[in-house]
Amino acid sequence: MRNPKSLKAIGVIGVGHLGKRHLKNVIKLPSVICAGFFDIDGETSNRITRERGVEAAVSIQEIIDKSDALIIAVPTSEHFSVGKACLEAGKDVFMEKPLCASLEEADILVELAEKKEVVLQVGHVERLNPAILTLKREKIPLEPKYIETHRLAPYRVRGTEVPVVLDLMIHDLDVILSLVNSPVKNVSATGVSIITDSVDIANARIRFENGCVANITSSRIAKDYVRKLRVFERNIYITIDFLQGITEVYKVLDAEEENPNALISAPLEQDGHHRQIVYEKPRQEKVDALQLELTNFLEAIEGKSDPIVTAEEGREALRLALLIQEKIEQDLQ
Repeated sequence: MRNPKSLKAIGVIGVGHLGKRHLKNVIKLPSVICAGFFDIDGETSNRITRERGVEAAVSIQEIIDKSDALIIAVPTSEHFSVGKACLEAGKDVFMEKPLCASLEEADILVELAEKKEVVLQVGHVERLNPAILTLKREKIPLEPKYIETHRLAPYRVRGTEVPVVLDLMIHDLDVILSLVNSPVKNVSATGVSIITDSVDIANARIRFENGCVANITSSRIAKDYVRKLRVFERNIYITIDFLQGITEVYKVLDAEEENPNALISAPLEQDGHHRQIVYEKPRQEKVDALQLELTNFLEAIEGKSDPIVTAEEGREALRLALLIQEKIEQDLQ
């Protein structure tokens, strides 16, 4: 049980690709003070201080002492040690995904957050993608039978300290778990190493207890960025483009059924029945997902709402990702 509290100062640990964006958002918040940041790279710290006018702490302990809550955006291998230090000090923590590098580490952090009665939120930012928010806003019924995802990216050094499953695929695993809302029954997976010593391209097939099947492909060896998810259910097909934040919906309805949201409709003859296929493209709202994450984090600390992605949900996504990685390693033997 968490104790709601009044938040005053937020610090950021790690100001690389995502950390510097988190720092920018903290600075913009009128309701809190930016306590500063810490980064192990002195050159990076000096540059961020010049660009943002924010003082860099000389150690992790200093930024912990200055802050009421902390955003952690360090390499995955450091999530546990940094997160543990913050939680032991009784600080609320926003941890970038994945929660940790191992399930054992994740369990320690989850238990520690409960013991200290603080928030431990995980940064699976796709939960706040405009396309996913549209599903909730439009109250589109979700009873998936089959889900297909593709998440491809050109090669870059950042993130390659972990396999592609923990770097890219885990985004889709978290979204799928939230959409299906059923225990995993079984998993099969395969993958290959192309440039790094780790798995760079992976494919997983997940069957859930409710019968839904998800086929997930992730690659960090691609020409272009692709982030798409497709949901198939009875008489409904939903396609989501995470990059564009666009949701498109195709429905099969009775011929006489009216749909005021349909942009296009076409007749369909099915087993002697007159039906129609309708196409909907719900209104897209432009949002800053990272800013929404931060706002939600603050509200969770103040007891106004639950975290968008709880520590337990972050652990579950990690558990599934590690299971997939284990299946890949078995397949490669």
